[in-house]
Amino acid sequence: MTEDPPHILVVDDDTRLRGLLRRYLADSGFRVTAASSAAEARKHLESLDFDLLVLDVMMPGETGLALTEALRRNSAVPILMLTALGEADNRIEGLERGADDYLAKPFEPRELVLRLRSLLRRGRGAAKPAPQAAEVRLGALSFDPQRLSLMRGEAAVKLTTAEAALLRVLAGKPGEVVSREDLTRLAEIAGGARAVDVQVTRLRRKVEPDPKVPRYLQTVRGRGYVLRPG
Repeated sequence: MTEDPPHILVVDDDTRLRGLLRRYLADSGFRVTAASSAAEARKHLESLDFDLLVLDVMMPGETGLALTEALRRNSAVPILMLTALGEADNRIEGLERGADDYLAKPFEPRELVLRLRSLLRRGRGAAKPAPQAAEVRLGALSFDPQRLSLMRGEAAVKLTTAEAALLRVLAGKPGEVVSREDLTRLAEIAGGARAVDVQVTRLRRKVEPDPKVPRYLQTVRGRGYVLRPG
């Protein structure tokens, strides 16, 4: 038996682009559902499970940014945002709202496919670090780097794909400073150092008793970040 193809939800109000993406992604081996608005996307999300979402930032009504923020309240589905060229602030805001990656328009369809496959690999934990402890303790939290799961007792703490990848890399090097450049590469975080900083800020909100005074995920000025379990 073969594995079912990943199911992608494409949300964009541009009819032409939406159609092109649907055909190209289907030809690339994905199962694709398309929506023209956040409202239509929500209807699909109520009845279908998706492996990944592709959201346009600017849409009439509820924007991609607002939809991403709303989804992150109870979902960790990987999200790639499409942004207009030059809208750097929107890209960073997308990451802050919970997106895992972004791609600026106009873009090469082949690059989009590569980005999607990378996100899917990260979500499934395909790229695993060297063997390490089965569990990393962060106070009342425990992180399993193999399953990419963060638990508070019996309750799961939802991590986005980017957050899980970042924590996996840091958990594989406890007490060791990891540069932003290495985190960008090892956790496959698009957007460079600034995007890493955004993801660290988001992750601290989930693992730190006081994110403003981090105890476990610390900054080493001029060098990078270090995870200090305990």
